[in-house]
Amino acid sequence: MTATTIDRQELEDKVKAMYKAVAENPGGRFHFEMGRALAERLGYQPSALDRIPSGAIESFAGVGHFFDLADLREGEHVLDLGSGSGMDAFVAALAVGERGRVAGIDMTPAQLDKAERLRDEGDFGAVEFTQGRIDELPYTDGTFDVVISNGVINLSPDKPRVFAEAARVLRPGGRLAVADIVTERPLTEKIVCNTDLWASCIGGAAQEEAYQGAITAAGFSVVEIRANDYHFISTRARNASHTYGVKSLSILARGPA
Repeated sequence: MTATTIDRQELEDKVKAMYKAVAENPGGRFHFEMGRALAERLGYQPSALDRIPSGAIESFAGVGHFFDLADLREGEHVLDLGSGSGMDAFVAALAVGERGRVAGIDMTPAQLDKAERLRDEGDFGAVEFTQGRIDELPYTDGTFDVVISNGVINLSPDKPRVFAEAARVLRPGGRLAVADIVTERPLTEKIVCNTDLWASCIGGAAQEEAYQGAITAAGFSVVEIRANDYHFISTRARNASHTYGVKSLSILARGPA
């Protein structure tokens, strides 16, 4: 599952450019849906969305809903991998309350700038954002009760390392709740080498079995998997989805006790 043919620096540059646009121009044209209508269709509760900054919702580009699976509790510490403009981090903060803590990590400065501004304006004091990579987390072992991620791990060329890092920073028995893009059939080398399709959440999608295998190889036990009502909107992306069985899944897994 580690891509050896992709130009990683080119990929990182294109991902940053695309999600800079997502943060700064959420009304622009993308391969994927964004915003509140998408969030509600995926399963986010309107009552929760009403309590978080609208600027975070307008730049929401997630692919699924997992908060019912994550079952966040008062006082827990949560890490959001690829936190973007902060929507999932803010939703998590509502669940863990004042005694809890939510950390978001993202590599795109424009997303972080927006998330931090919205946090300060919305007085979400339990949330902090850090610039960094999800395959090289700047946290000590056993820091978090729950790790979440929404439509981001598919962008990493080293998914096994991402899951290994998630396992490392979780406390014993901690939970991993993610939504992500996977495929039913292998992607062609041409697609895998296309950094534009990687940045659009297609080129880096792993086969479903391989994705689950990377989770279990990191020491997790998969508890639940479900499909999400998610689809791409551009013709190019929809054609690739149809050909290779590209789909969105939400997954709950538990680390070793």
